[in-house]
Parts: sequence; structure tokens; C-alpha cells
Amino acid sequence: MRVQIAPSILSADFTRLGEQVKEVETAGAEIIHIDVMDGHFVPNISIGIPVVESLRRITNLPLDTHLMISNADQYVERFAKAGANMISVHVEAVTHIHRTLEYIKNLGCKAGVVLNPGTPLSTLDEILPYADFVLLMSVNPGFGGQKFIKSSLTKISKLKALIEAVGKDIHIEVDGGIDMTTAPLVVEAGAEWLVAGSAIFGAVSPAEAVKQMRTIANRPVSV
Repeated sequence: MRVQIAPSILSADFTRLGEQVKEVETAGAEIIHIDVMDGHFVPNISIGIPVVESLRRITNLPLDTHLMISNADQYVERFAKAGANMISVHVEAVTHIHRTLEYIKNLGCKAGVVLNPGTPLSTLDEILPYADFVLLMSVNPGFGGQKFIKSSLTKISKLKALIEAVGKDIHIEVDGGIDMTTAPLVVEAGAEWLVAGSAIFGAVSPAEAVKQMRTIANRPVSV
């Protein structure tokens, strides 16, 4: 399994956003994670379609657009047209999740389903085979820099087992409190894509942070 690093621009310096995205891209980051918040589904407001359009012009990396919004169906096509390659929606916020995932795929994007920390894996029982990836939140969504919820490790392991039972190529992405300490733990549990914000963009050198996280994430965890 190859671990992929997905820096979250929520923690970037927006006065130098293009520069910082190019910096982590050059350092080997595989994905750019974009948190879209509406102030309704989560208690914060972040960025939207114009930022995705701007990033599309300056990077060839996949743009992983995480919609933490109500009525996500109304905006999926617009984000796809703006340049998103991956679009994930919360199972808690979408009425017809199967329809939404199929809609995202028909727009040419990878479709992801997101679960909050308090949402059980059982909500995936009927939908898992239709997802390209599952994003497990290891903090309650809305703000960067929160502390990792340790029970997420068990949830990741259980999700990995469910995916193996389905027998499809479905990826596990984890977002929330991912840093140099938690990265190897979530990888050992089964995570493949690591979303990290403050641990990367809050570092003196985001480029070095990307390289360090990849090295540490692939290091065996000491018992």
C-alpha cells in the first residue's frame, strides 16, 4: 500500500496559497485537499468554487473537494466543472447518498462518502460498493488544528475489514488531527490517504513536513 499525503489548504496562508500549493506539490504531495464549509452543516465558513477554479490553473494534482455543506447535490456539478477530481459528501447531509455518488461519478470525478466521528460504519452497509473512497473524520468537522480522536483507529481497522469483504478497490482517507505522531497509527490501522493541515502548512517548511510525514507514516509503529 502506498500512502498518499493530502495537504489541506484550510491551514494554508491564503496570501500565498498558490505558492504554498506548488511547494507541497514539488515536495511530493499527491493530493490537494479542499474543505468547503457553509456555516450550516458545520459551524464555520471556508472557501468555494472560485478557489477550486484558481487552484486548477496552477496545479495538476488531483483536487480533493470535501463538501461539508447542506444540499450538496446542488453544488456537485459546479465543483466538478471548476476542476475538482474527487468529491466527497457526508452521509449525514445527503438524503439519497447512492444517487449522489452516482451523480459524482457521471461527472467524471471519484466519489467519496464521509462519516463524522459519531456516525457508525453501519451507515455504509448498503452504499460501500458504490464509493471510490471513504473519508473518516477523526475530529468533528468545522475547524482545523483539533486533537485526534483515538477511537478512530478502531473505526479505520473495522472499515478496512469491511472493504476487504466487499472485494473492491475502495480507498480509506482520514482527516483530523493527522500529524507526525498520529500518521503512522492511522496507516497501521488501514488508512491510505492522509489529510493534514496544520502539521504541514503550520510547519516552518511545508515541503519538509510533507517529506517527513511520508517517511514517518511508512515507519513501523513500536509496540
